[in-house]
Amino acid sequence: MSIRWRDAMSRALYGPNGFFVAGSGPADHFRTSVHASPSFARALLRLIYDVDAALGHPSRLDVVDVGAGRGELLRALLSTLEDAAGLAVGVSGEPTRSGRSGLIPTRAGSPETLTPTASARPLGDEPSLVAERPSLAERVHFTAVEYASRPENLPEEITWTSEIPPEINGVLLATEWLDNVPLDVAVHTADGWRYVLVDPESGAETLGEPVSPADLDWLSKWWPTVPPSTDSDPDVGVTWPDATSASESGFRAARPAQGSSLTARSRPGCPETPHSDYRRAEIGRSRDEAWANAVRQISRGLAVAVDYGHLNGDRPVDGTLAGYRGGRQVSPVPDGSSDVTAHVAMDSVASAGAAVARCAYSLVLQREALRALGADGGRPPLSLAGTDPAGYVRALAAASAVAELTDPAGLGGHWWLRQPVGIPHEPAVAR
Repeated sequence: MSIRWRDAMSRALYGPNGFFVAGSGPADHFRTSVHASPSFARALLRLIYDVDAALGHPSRLDVVDVGAGRGELLRALLSTLEDAAGLAVGVSGEPTRSGRSGLIPTRAGSPETLTPTASARPLGDEPSLVAERPSLAERVHFTAVEYASRPENLPEEITWTSEIPPEINGVLLATEWLDNVPLDVAVHTADGWRYVLVDPESGAETLGEPVSPADLDWLSKWWPTVPPSTDSDPDVGVTWPDATSASESGFRAARPAQGSSLTARSRPGCPETPHSDYRRAEIGRSRDEAWANAVRQISRGLAVAVDYGHLNGDRPVDGTLAGYRGGRQVSPVPDGSSDVTAHVAMDSVASAGAAVARCAYSLVLQREALRALGADGGRPPLSLAGTDPAGYVRALAAASAVAELTDPAGLGGHWWLRQPVGIPHEPAVAR
């Protein structure tokens, strides 16, 4: 029986035996920035330090990861924070390092070297109060939000829950979460926009009823371009994708992640594919609502969404639905055996969050965001190879890892949506 894509995705991804609920977790099937390099977690921790400062170093700083998988990002943040505790620590409780980022590995020969505690930047606090302030490691509270059961080996410092907690005072992270929020798919025919129905077992698609007024309003505002008019009957001439043939379906091939057998769920720069006269659209209203609800849970702090997506005026003609299983891209059959994902209408989501926060958002590409946080992927000077060969190799490996994160044709093409709530726009928080 064919149903709407939103219902099919909900069952396939989050049902009792859904892809994100059962099994070993998504890390076995695709690769994200968290898996690509520890520099990603270091950059986020730099951002967490900045938000902590903007909040006045509260007694408890929340860090909430929505769509946590099996806790990979929070594990990395916890490990990085513990490693940072071994560095020189300034009066703020933050590891002190000159240069843009206190946590991104520096390039050999750069001025970004550890500085003595005495030279740490002043905060303007009373010395007695500064001395009594607990470190960030003592104040931070990590929470993973995921429908799957708590992993057995998850560090006890990480709380596990299935719902976003209220009254967050700190940072909410959503790395490649919104692309898996279920949505409906529509096609524009001679009689207007109509839902696309899908058979969950085979992936075969058929035309459904006209879209609801709410979805029509969303399409009119955020997906306004329509294809050339046609005089044919709306049920005739539509070439529906064959669920068994990616080459004939119009689904794009993913870009393989460098140095990994897993495919990264990032497809900027992929070749164009053939399409019919009927324009497909992925209705992002459900993602807008999900992001607005997430932002609503923040009392003060910053919400950060990192995902692949598109903007108005550059929407994909054929849509972006894709599946991933076992490290390879497959056709998006919503039977629970594979990931089903679609690019995010980032400007629509951003607008929904800003309406809740009543504060401007920042939307930049990942390569810009990471470079602003100190991860530039620059190669170490060749002269280091002669004076410190082992150090040169380590620095080169670190630079290569950052280069993957900032590659505009891959992970660097992801968008970073940063939504402040009740805090000022510091340079590292918003441009």
